[in-house]
Amino acid sequence: MQRREFIGTIAAASLARRAGSQPVAHRPPNVLFAIADDWSYGHAGAYGCRWARTPAFDRVANEGILFTHAYTPNAKCAPSRACILTGRNPWQLKAAANHWCFFPPEFRTWPEALGAHDWHVGKTAKGWAPGVAVDAQGQPRQMTGRGYDRRTAAAPTSAVNRCDYAGNFADFLDAAPAERPWAFWYGCTEPHRGYEYGSGVAKGGWRLSDIDRVPGCWPDNERVRTDLLDYAFEVEHYDRHLGRMLDLLAERGELDNTLVVVTSDNGMPFPHDKGNTYHDANHLPLAVRWPQGIAGRGRVVDDYVSFVDFAPTFLELAGLTAEQAGMAPTTGRSLSDVFRTAGTGRISAERDHVLLGRERTDVGRPGDVGYPIRGIVRDDALYLRNFEPTRWPGGNPETGYLDCDGSPTKTEVLRSRLNPATKHYWDACFGKRPAEELFDVKADPDCLRNLIAEPGQQARLAQLRDQLTAELTAQADPRTLGQGAIFDTYPYADDAGRGFYERHQAGEKLNAGWVNPSDFETGTVE
Repeated sequence: MQRREFIGTIAAASLARRAGSQPVAHRPPNVLFAIADDWSYGHAGAYGCRWARTPAFDRVANEGILFTHAYTPNAKCAPSRACILTGRNPWQLKAAANHWCFFPPEFRTWPEALGAHDWHVGKTAKGWAPGVAVDAQGQPRQMTGRGYDRRTAAAPTSAVNRCDYAGNFADFLDAAPAERPWAFWYGCTEPHRGYEYGSGVAKGGWRLSDIDRVPGCWPDNERVRTDLLDYAFEVEHYDRHLGRMLDLLAERGELDNTLVVVTSDNGMPFPHDKGNTYHDANHLPLAVRWPQGIAGRGRVVDDYVSFVDFAPTFLELAGLTAEQAGMAPTTGRSLSDVFRTAGTGRISAERDHVLLGRERTDVGRPGDVGYPIRGIVRDDALYLRNFEPTRWPGGNPETGYLDCDGSPTKTEVLRSRLNPATKHYWDACFGKRPAEELFDVKADPDCLRNLIAEPGQQARLAQLRDQLTAELTAQADPRTLGQGAIFDTYPYADDAGRGFYERHQAGEKLNAGWVNPSDFETGTVE
């Protein structure tokens, strides 16, 4: 049975059960896309984490599929979401490869396409952001659907968004026509920073000792552990609203005919993670649930899947090609083969790798330039090509390393530079990098041991380097074609970002989030 036949059969069977024996037109499942803001792989009960309670995510995984190798091509909010929405890699999206960009009007999103094909489409809170998105006529675009943001609720901390995400989802369902499929984007703004310091202990009931391992790129001390638990407390807030949404669907009889996709946009907002291209930056949680369209339940799938696979999946469910949807050709491939094939482990031999990349992910370098990287993950090996190794990967020291969110952990890592015994933390997170890096992410998940020069790795290195170059060339990546400087010419979409480095150096007082005075370097940093 072909993929589209499979989806049509499932949809028809679903409607037949709901409508008795009456013949009905084929209708695809609804889609609930639940995306957290800065949530890393592994930090959920279903993955064995002991210091983050995620019963809703665990439910989706236990009743559907838990993915162990899901990756965003770009570990920063706006470019990651651009990949999700278009099914294309960031280097195929022009300005949308950058953070805080003007989104190119030529790239239509799958929510826009579904809305144009009679779907009821909406979102709450964060959709595609940050940046500016207008159409060819200069009118604002609803990149993830009509906003449902009226409801607010008491927040558990002073730093948590007061948006009642689940209440807004209820309003969306109330507005949904009974005869039309719907798609909803739950865009939680947690666990994005800032956090209420100490909330994980004081309000979450956690102890610092509950954390079984602090990544080797950060000091293992009270401040870092407190920061981790504050992050976990906000992950739990996201999960609570997801649980309420699942309950709403069950109450309305819509849960089993809804494809529920639960994930994040990029890794946690800590040094070495979010905005970088190391393993924990791009490797993300993913669980899907759809009893009427997924073979088996409680499956753990090890296939490598990319965020560019979401758009072709949703288009196929709707019975549309990218051309019919008015979208640019997608690079990803539908996940329907994984859905329909029972079993665990590796389902498709072809899904053995993903591509990664990075361009300009934040402010803080001279001339508004980024830190360009391309990479490939295959069979637990991560190869990275750093195109501009003379640049500072985390932003320039004299502007506070602004390509990394301010945090207690960031400050602790920066302080580590003052002591030769602890400087390796700074080296890992903020030091300059060689042109190439190679890691065994199974043996070294924190990516601290570069294997690039080891004799026993040369065959694997050559294979990964050649495969990456061939695939990027086939995708017309400007970096591979020698035209990568184009990404540094795309303007920021906000005045605060433009010329930030030069304005800061001139003494202008600029707001760039929580940066402690000690985060700024004076003099020359080698």
